[in-house]
Amino acid sequence: MFPNPQDALPLPPHPDVEQYRKLAKDFVKACRSEDPGAIGAQVERWLATLFGAPGEPLAARGRERFDRAAGQVEEFAVRRLTGGARRCVLADAQFVIARSHGFDSWTKFAAHLDALAHAGGDTADFEAAADAVVSGDEATLRRLLRAKPELARARSTREHRATLLHYVAANGVEGYRQKTPQNITDIARLLLDAGAELDAEADVYGGGCTTLGLAATSAHPRSAGLQIALMRLLIDRGARIEGPAIAGNAHGAAFASLANGCPEAAAYLAERGATLGLVDAAGIGRLDVVMTFFQERGEPETGVAPDVIHTAFRYACFYGCDDVVAYLVERGVDLAGHDGDGQTGLHYAAMGGKLTTIELLLRRHAPLEAVNRYGGTVLGQALWTAAHGGDPAIFVPVIEKLMAAGAQVPARHPPVNPAVDAALARRGSVSDAGLWWYGEKPRRVRV
Repeated sequence: MFPNPQDALPLPPHPDVEQYRKLAKDFVKACRSEDPGAIGAQVERWLATLFGAPGEPLAARGRERFDRAAGQVEEFAVRRLTGGARRCVLADAQFVIARSHGFDSWTKFAAHLDALAHAGGDTADFEAAADAVVSGDEATLRRLLRAKPELARARSTREHRATLLHYVAANGVEGYRQKTPQNITDIARLLLDAGAELDAEADVYGGGCTTLGLAATSAHPRSAGLQIALMRLLIDRGARIEGPAIAGNAHGAAFASLANGCPEAAAYLAERGATLGLVDAAGIGRLDVVMTFFQERGEPETGVAPDVIHTAFRYACFYGCDDVVAYLVERGVDLAGHDGDGQTGLHYAAMGGKLTTIELLLRRHAPLEAVNRYGGTVLGQALWTAAHGGDPAIFVPVIEKLMAAGAQVPARHPPVNPAVDAALARRGSVSDAGLWWYGEKPRRVRV
């Protein structure tokens, strides 16, 4: 159901249920308007009060978050208020507001707002403690736990039912609280010493998520350089490292770590004793484990499905595990094989910016012009990744290697970055601001 818990909108500093009742009436009024854009305009007016300071322009990152949230809420509001037999009903407008803030119903949302208004109440103290966790305010958290020890095991009234310990993972909970302060291990230790339940499960990503599973798959502690330290603390305290869904979506933590761009976490879990499947082992370069899934003559062991072998191959390509890639190629993996999006191993290597893996695959005649379902060739995938945050120092050599190998270079391309644009220009491709990325295939901007 919309939204995912992590996409829930933030509350204003002093939320008032009466203001939200008025907002619901404003949505009904917009719905009844003859202006087809009235609901969208109402969404933007509302969200403008929640993002940034009034009257000040949003920074680039804030504008991206605002636009994404506005699009999601508008689509949901239009569908709820105008779809089905009834139209423009106040109860539906209230439900849109409640769901947008991450609550199951208007009744629960209103109760939450009422509880927040009572300083010292359980809900108000939990929310204050959650803010202290994500901001690294150890003094405030210590004071709150001292005054109310049961907070250490309390659960949020929000849909995810997370504990305070879950918030240290910066994953699954509301997005505006997904932050990793530099003292996050001290915060986690404080909560554990206060009696936090180490393997408590939160209702995110299909349910069953523990703090360790969420931390192992979270970009925020990884970016802060604190992911392994946080995982070490949790495991040293006795957190279970395996389970059918501790990282969500019925996946073990090692695989989920790889799927979420955290190979170091997957390797650390293996170091601490996690059982590795073929895909997990391939993604962290454990050739010794990969080999156990094959017989001495090269055939896969009984029960090792071809699709699992192909998935392992693509993960090894993405993470640049060249010895595993070579081993699987020698055992007949199909270089033209692809995932459900049409991405081959060479697409994955290009996406990961793995130059030596690309060179290995090209020597083995991997298809250079295979097209994924977004219309992107391998070069197109590399350009798309470079245009969406890829390091030019990594991707310029990748792009040059693909072009030198004979990749078809577009006559015109959307702007990527100066270094990539210059590399493309040397091959005759013109940077055209009138183009934009549609998947990995350029399209003309509509005017």
